[in-house]
Amino acid sequence: MNTYLFLGNLGATEIILIALVVLLFFGGKKIPELMKGLGKGVKSFKDGVNGIEKDIKGEEKDSSEKSEE
Repeated sequence: MNTYLFLGNLGATEIILIALVVLLFFGGKKIPELMKGLGKGVKSFKDGVNGIEKDIKGEEKDSSEKSEE
């Protein structure tokens, strides 16, 4: 089993305790809004990465076409 340095050995009890503390801090109504915002952020990040990859591939294609002429 992989153990991550920053997490240590978290068991089910610790995870439940952390979830309860988060629920107390933010409340039941705010958590779905936070997750929705997090999901939009991740989607935006992935779209940006895909856009950069397309730009790089397009530049490689353009440079190979120019070298053939």
